[in-house]
Amino acid sequence: MGNAYLNGAISVAAPGRGKVSVNMKKVLVLGAGLVARPMVVYLLEHGFQVTVASRTVSKAKALIGKHRNGKALAFDADRKADHKMLDKFVREHDLSVSLLPYIHHPLVAEYCLKHGKHLVTTSYVSDRMRAFDAAARKSKLVFLNEAGLDPGIDHMSAMRIIHDVERRKGKVTSFRSTTGALQAFEANNNPFGYKFSWAPRGVLLASKNPSKWLENGKIREYPGEQLFENYRIENVPGVGAFENYPNRNSVPYKDIYGLKDAKTVYRGTFRMPGWCETMRNVVALGLLEEKVPKGFKGKTYADLMRHLVKAKPKDDLANATAKFLGLKPYATVIKRLEWLGLFSDRPLPKEKDNPLDWMNVLTLEKMALGKKDRDMIVMHHEFIAEFKGRKELITSTLLDFGVVGKDTSIARTVSLPAAIAVRMILEGRIKEPGVSIPVSPGIYEPILDELSEIGIDFKEEIRKL
Repeated sequence: MGNAYLNGAISVAAPGRGKVSVNMKKVLVLGAGLVARPMVVYLLEHGFQVTVASRTVSKAKALIGKHRNGKALAFDADRKADHKMLDKFVREHDLSVSLLPYIHHPLVAEYCLKHGKHLVTTSYVSDRMRAFDAAARKSKLVFLNEAGLDPGIDHMSAMRIIHDVERRKGKVTSFRSTTGALQAFEANNNPFGYKFSWAPRGVLLASKNPSKWLENGKIREYPGEQLFENYRIENVPGVGAFENYPNRNSVPYKDIYGLKDAKTVYRGTFRMPGWCETMRNVVALGLLEEKVPKGFKGKTYADLMRHLVKAKPKDDLANATAKFLGLKPYATVIKRLEWLGLFSDRPLPKEKDNPLDWMNVLTLEKMALGKKDRDMIVMHHEFIAEFKGRKELITSTLLDFGVVGKDTSIARTVSLPAAIAVRMILEGRIKEPGVSIPVSPGIYEPILDELSEIGIDFKEEIRKL
């Protein structure tokens, strides 16, 4: 496949390269966001016709460039008037990839089912998506989900080790897996210790997820407002120390991964130190609420904060916020909120109407990954495997960096596994119908092998206990 993808560099084929063939498979990519480019380029360079449909058609055009086999179209999934267009788009293509927000996947799935087309997403399987399983099986359609990074590469890399332990007549008794999409250490230069390399609103919304996992045979479960109270500091050998907090509900993975002997099943998220305490207080303040407060037209961020902490007009806002949160006025959390602009007299954005979106505007401005910044993906698995007469600690670590001015690591690691899966489906190498995720060897082995060839690779170590 060559080295076009090594070190995060993906070069679009020359404008005149490739001729449209009547037998050429057609792929519809819905969404032209921050992670789409590597997928689009990969599919074009592997001989597919690719249509990118996006709300901002200029972004779609930028992904296609002048490639003869590419097409850019305007499409807004939030506009019901555009749903007829989606029906037509799906009908005209062999496979659809939805990089839209997960709430739109079922709509795409409905049209795929209607027209007998395959579907790929990089999102978690929702209950609504799972409901398509029987119909997709009956129609012999592949609806492959969770084919990105997390979820995606995490499943595939974990299952490869789990199956290897089983082949060696062992059993996994403990499984921990954690992933972080972060800025590289040299780009870690803001007080929050975080920069957004993908949609900030999604990161903020995930900060309210409840958590549940299996620890030494016992279920540990916490509501969303306590998510950031349950973190630990973990040192990833050869990488660094991070905060590790639980990621959603890990318990189902005991069955999904076939971990019948596991007493611990945990999936987590990495962040730089300080993130969890700060976000716990952001949640406590109500800054991630989507409810529309009354009477805030023409108000400022300072007005919003005074409302949230019940401060009087003459009160020092920073001190009042600290008191409300039970912190000292000089606490780092207070300094971070001030740095973000939450205590300022800046007017609240008129086009937004709730605290989450007002908060999102500030994070977009002050915490975006800069043009000269690299991002970093850290994925770390830990397994305890028991064999006859011995135990092993198996670790598997992925450390991947984006390249300044080219593709981010998050873009490569989310969209390239999905792009490879698309190719495998259209080549007839993935045939199992229904709603699925990539946990079988026939799917994960070739995807991981190809990712390794382009530099997205794991370092594995085994130590006897």
